[in-house]
This record gives sequence, C-alpha cells and structure tokens, in this order.
Amino acid sequence: MRSQITFPLTIYYDASCPLCRIEMETLKQADAANQLILVDCSQTAMQLPDSCPVTRDALMNRIHAQDAMGRWINGVDVFAAAYSVTGFTKIGRFWSSRILRPILSRAYPWVADHRQWLSKTPLPWLLHKLISKNAKPR
Repeated sequence: MRSQITFPLTIYYDASCPLCRIEMETLKQADAANQLILVDCSQTAMQLPDSCPVTRDALMNRIHAQDAMGRWINGVDVFAAAYSVTGFTKIGRFWSSRILRPILSRAYPWVADHRQWLSKTPLPWLLHKLISKNAKPR
C-alpha cells in the first residue's frame, strides 16, 4: 500500500455485479469493528463525494476507496486494506505482496473488465468459500 490507511474506509464498488457484491458483503459480514463503509455505485441516484477525483463511470469500472483522512486509493490497494482490516490476514498479505503486486496490478483490470461474465461462472461461490474458510475470529 502506498501509505498508511486511516479507517473507516469507504469502498465504492459495483453491487450490480454478483462477484463484486458477494466479495464486499462477505468482507462486511466479517467487519466486526465496522471499519468498512460500502457504497453501491450502480445506483443511479448515488452522489459522488465532493472530493472524488474520478467520475461515477470510473467508480463503476474499478474499485475505489476513500479513507477517513480523505485519501483515495484504488484497485489492489483497496483489496489489501479491506481484507487486512477485516481479519483475513492471509488474503490481505496476498494482495499486499510486493512480489505479486506487478501481477495482481495487471490481472485486476482484466477481472474488472470481465466481472459480469465471471459472475456467471462458479467463481462467486468459490470466492465466498475461500474467504469464509480464511476468516479468523478477531
């Protein structure tokens, strides 16, 4: 992660995507300390924060988040922060890995671009199982 994240973290994601929705809802269920605030960007009435550096379309295309200090992060950094703070330490380390970062940073846009198609595969179910299996009580 580029800098220290201050929580709570407001995550802007596409809840119309089953894959995205399952992942974010599973993380939120594990969020005992209420460190994640989820904002569904697929709602047409969604209001962008004044400080938002991108358009609603950009928020729909790639995951973004704003921390409590007003700093914006996106992509791999959002996943690293969200998984780590909700107690999924192994998955958080995976997303934070300096060795894997170049691969993950290139793979994430492909997944994001194909998320609706990927949602029609068993991937959402497998993702939920993987996340749930790696959950550790805090």
